Amino acid sequence: MTTLYICHQAALLHQTPTGHPERPDRIRAIERVLEKERFSALVRETAPMAEMESLTLAHPEPYVVSLRDISPREGLVRVDDDTVMSPGTYEAALRGAGGAVMAVDEVMTGQVTNAFVAMRPPGHHAERTRAMGFCFFNNAAIAARHAQTRHGAERVAILDWDVHHGNGTQDIFWSDASVMYCSTHEAPLYPGTGALSEKGEHGTIVNAPLRAGDGSEAFREAMESAVLPRIDAFGPDLIVISAGFDAHWRDPLASLNLTETDFAWATMRLMDLAERHCGRRVVSLLEGGYDLEGLSKSAAAHVDALMGRDVRT
Repeated sequence: MTTLYICHQAALLHQTPTGHPERPDRIRAIERVLEKERFSALVRETAPMAEMESLTLAHPEPYVVSLRDISPREGLVRVDDDTVMSPGTYEAALRGAGGAVMAVDEVMTGQVTNAFVAMRPPGHHAERTRAMGFCFFNNAAIAARHAQTRHGAERVAILDWDVHHGNGTQDIFWSDASVMYCSTHEAPLYPGTGALSEKGEHGTIVNAPLRAGDGSEAFREAMESAVLPRIDAFGPDLIVISAGFDAHWRDPLASLNLTETDFAWATMRLMDLAERHCGRRVVSLLEGGYDLEGLSKSAAAHVDALMGRDVRT
């Protein structure tokens, strides 16, 4: 079991206003916890910048160019009320997408068993032509499409356990039978999508909304009854995780009550499916998680599980 960890210091250069929850300290918290001795076996690489041909797997070229063109040389530019560009944002977003592509390459060619990409800004709210919810490029969608176009994957499953529904990923794959998008999330909550009735044109959208106050029992029940059987039946050639850790009970932006052990449990369950269907191939991409202690503990538990430590209890 070999796990690849991908990051880049450019993730620290994406600046947001004082008090903004999506801040550079998120990456510092993950980096610190993964310096512990038990993570010494991680294969560590730096994220490259994605090329246009990778970005346009999920976004039209004019959209990519528009983000490049509004990138400021100084100060901040607001894309919407929540989403801000600084001079370092565009490179950080390029490297987030590039890290996703690198992770897919390494996993699909068998160089490593699985991978975790810890970059910011996150990606799952980014629609084809719209940046929103702290997100600019949809890294999970780019990863899935890259696996298909470069490595011949016929079916890719994306599981998004971020507390906010990944409207962007759902938007991109709504009419695509070759990619299954599954989401557990709190509802009602930003961005207001993710109802049970939203199933996509081919029934490959699987939403399992949770209610404010729900914890481990409700999350695991949703996974066991609604999500995991669908992924199992789909039989993916690659599993991509949109790994947001803001469903943790400490997180300030939502009201679910998961613990780091729940994320480890979910990781192990997905690894079981990956072993059954796709040669253990799993690519995990950081999404949300805004309490630094909850984030660092959850990311550590997630990586522990990816490295093969059974921490499901």
